[in-house]
Amino acid sequence: GNPFIPAYCASKAGLLGLTRSMAGQLGPLGIRVNAVCPGFIETPMLADALAVEEVKTAFVAAAPLGRLGQPEEIGATVAFLMSHKASFITGTQIVVDGGVTSRHA
Repeated sequence: GNPFIPAYCASKAGLLGLTRSMAGQLGPLGIRVNAVCPGFIETPMLADALAVEEVKTAFVAAAPLGRLGQPEEIGATVAFLMSHKASFITGTQIVVDGGVTSRHA
């Protein structure tokens, strides 16, 4: 969590709880429910922040992979979860953040 944005952090935690709950409810119907948790992805939502070189440098430095994520990488994760290859995956989260959260372990 981030100490400066408690409402944002609480909403993310709520979504993970909802994901697990819905997976339990809908699993018997053959419906899988998962959450994709993106990190710093180069999108219009981050454009203003990334325009500040110090911010962009900090975002890149936060990721052990040393770069920002791309929207296509989130799309590929969602496509995998929708595929038959993920047919036994439900009620979980997949973090796509270049390793940012691994630094908080």
